[in-house]
Amino acid sequence: MISKKQNIENFKKLKKQEYNTDYYVSGILSGNKTILSKAITLIESNLEKHQNTAQQIIEKCLPYSGNSMRIGITGIPGVGKSTFIETFGNYITQKNRRLCVLAIDPSSEQSKGSILGDKTRMETLSTNKNAFIRPSPTSGTLGGVARRTREIIILCEAAGFDTILIETVGVGQSETLVNSMVDFFMLLMIAGAGDELQGIKRGIMEMADNIIFTKADGNNMLKSKLAKTQFESALHYFPKKESNWTPTVSLVSALENVGIEEVWQTTENYFNTIKNNNFLKNNRKEQTVKWLHETIMDKLKADFYKNKFDEIKKLEQKTINSELTPYIAVKQLFEQKI
Repeated sequence: MISKKQNIENFKKLKKQEYNTDYYVSGILSGNKTILSKAITLIESNLEKHQNTAQQIIEKCLPYSGNSMRIGITGIPGVGKSTFIETFGNYITQKNRRLCVLAIDPSSEQSKGSILGDKTRMETLSTNKNAFIRPSPTSGTLGGVARRTREIIILCEAAGFDTILIETVGVGQSETLVNSMVDFFMLLMIAGAGDELQGIKRGIMEMADNIIFTKADGNNMLKSKLAKTQFESALHYFPKKESNWTPTVSLVSALENVGIEEVWQTTENYFNTIKNNNFLKNNRKEQTVKWLHETIMDKLKADFYKNKFDEIKKLEQKTINSELTPYIAVKQLFEQKI
């Protein structure tokens, strides 16, 4: 592989108007954030010509990827994800690491618009020279975000970011998708907001490697300590993880910068564990295979709807007019009886 120094020299030799694959790849490998952002925009585009260029860039960056700590972070709205990520992120960069934050931002079902306000909520981190924040709109399809996020991870790793944080929209389907592309999963919660043990889905609890109670300060400290004790007891009843890691529970006050060091230490301990028992290597292989099959399904679905557009429109009208049930309509579609 070409060294980073050589890539910087190659990038300087290329003219800016030459926005071809080599220009993007050299810029990414040299750590240029502007070129990285432009390449990510190509990945997120639905235009065929942009996708063709994007896939060429990804393919050339692939050999330089895979060397980061991939961390998923989720929690209900109001739990303080952005505040936690900013404080945690600044701490990580102080450890001489390069941080990338990929935030999946929910899109409006009506306008398809997205706020993409993560940079405004992370003011100090967004100006940190060792950090890169990139919000991505869901555009109404989590599956599309999953594919694009995996591809963006490759580019960010090729650009030299050794720690990737992926923030999800909340507690729901997106967590399962994000869990399939990260190594370590953090679940942020807040004590005193109701029955914590009953109010969260067991599936998400089982995915969590570290449960973090945020805003553990002031009048909420006692509730946070109680919740921590309850969760530590409850975790004993959960199935043993394939990683052989026992999930931990942490207390954090991002505003007061308390507990951040312990969370990072837990993260490092986890990665040391899964590297030593080969879970990291094996899990990433499984994730790659899953990515392949998801891409196959996406391609089949897109091509099917494209090729059967007229037939589907006819069947839609028949189901609206109560002439057919959706089941019979689909059966006819596949049997070509329309």
